[in-house]
Amino acid sequence: MELDWLKKWNLYSPSNTALKDGESGRELSYSALYTQVCKMAGYLKTKHTISSGDRVAVVAANELEYIVVFFAVQRLGAILVPVNYRLTEREITHIISDSQPKLVVYQKEFYHAVKSFDRLEEFEVLVKNSSQSEAVHSEFSAAPNDALMILYTSGTTGSPKGAVLTHSSVFWNSINTSISLNLTQNECAVIFLPLFHTGGWNVLTTPILHRGGKIVLLKKFDSELILKSSSQDKATLLFGVPTTMDMMARHPDFKKIDLTSIRYAIVGGEPMPIELIKTWHEKGIPVRQGYGLTEFGPNVFSLHQDSSMRKIGSIGFANFYVETKVVDENGKSLGANQVGELILKGPMCMKEYWKNSSATSETIRDGWLYTGDLVKFDDEGYYYVVGRRKDMFISGAENVYPAEVEQVLRQIKGVKEAAVIGIPDSKWGEVGKAFLVKEDPALTEESVISHCVQNLAKYKIPKKIVFLDQLPKGDSGKILKKNLPRD
Repeated sequence: MELDWLKKWNLYSPSNTALKDGESGRELSYSALYTQVCKMAGYLKTKHTISSGDRVAVVAANELEYIVVFFAVQRLGAILVPVNYRLTEREITHIISDSQPKLVVYQKEFYHAVKSFDRLEEFEVLVKNSSQSEAVHSEFSAAPNDALMILYTSGTTGSPKGAVLTHSSVFWNSINTSISLNLTQNECAVIFLPLFHTGGWNVLTTPILHRGGKIVLLKKFDSELILKSSSQDKATLLFGVPTTMDMMARHPDFKKIDLTSIRYAIVGGEPMPIELIKTWHEKGIPVRQGYGLTEFGPNVFSLHQDSSMRKIGSIGFANFYVETKVVDENGKSLGANQVGELILKGPMCMKEYWKNSSATSETIRDGWLYTGDLVKFDDEGYYYVVGRRKDMFISGAENVYPAEVEQVLRQIKGVKEAAVIGIPDSKWGEVGKAFLVKEDPALTEESVISHCVQNLAKYKIPKKIVFLDQLPKGDSGKILKKNLPRD
């Protein structure tokens, strides 16, 4: 298993562009990247005595040198801890206190959130000092099962937990992605999801750099800049969530801009509405719906673009080196069209939750990772996400899966987004409450209920309909149901 990717690409294609800043246009070739990484590793080792197993936390936006820090930490056998700079000071303190890094690297605008910690260095100072340092660390000091990253989950169901990914995890995720997406050295992708999120790191960034391709980094989501960069840099792949794909499709430049270099768009997070899939198809960009999670890769399932219309709502098949089962509450395997929990096994699985043995043993059992997601597969073997195990509610002794109801709601003309939760009910135990963002001002509660009556069993029909200007979302674009009012 070759873990020193940069050393190889420095030999194979040193002049090829590895990284580009989508705003300034600044580029780093594989040779320049390798040189900077070795100097950064040398500086971290000599100045901060960073060595195997030490944590290095980073509170920064999507800068080119953030990638340099990642590969430098990788060389030293140390562990990168990306920190979400959008969190409150209390939440950032929790992550840093939990991971206990030997060094916290921060951009100066985030100093207020890290000032109480002892071992600090400003991001820009680190970059300057390492570039001028005489120390160079070119050897690779890590083993496959050593921890490489601690990615803290979004905390949608409580305090964030740190998923520990190893060098092997990231390697095998890259292999899976390469096989699934037919990656070549000519790939280019514009990355706008933040590097404190697995979507920023491991959906396309690490797989494409593993393959010797080109990554264009943006510091934030900007529809115009993403479209412009994808066109100018001839991006071959595009990754987003339904929300970002919708915002790009609505931009005035969308219809006229040349995106013919893009082979397909990969969409995750939640099912993409049918009309939005059609909009991208009409642009000549097929959509590949996917599924993944921080703790397992995250590239787990992928629906081939040729089946995106025939199998609307499906996440397709598991990627090459992934074993799957659908099990009931007793762990018994289920058959086609039966709803159960998805469990996974494979070399891209996380090692553990950092310093949380109880959560680890609850999630990983006998080598299988229990996702908490309820799925089913059809007679052809195509998988569908039905909902979260914790989202499911029971109405009149019947199981209701919000994802199924949401899919029906999104089919209504004039509905932009939908989310359903279960709320207490004196008669039925629980009933559904639907939150809708509408595009058509004329859309009424009555018309929504009428559509549901025609397409859902009576116990699945939401008893309350609420129209909102927008749904609460996390940094990855996922809807945060915990923030929806239940009263």
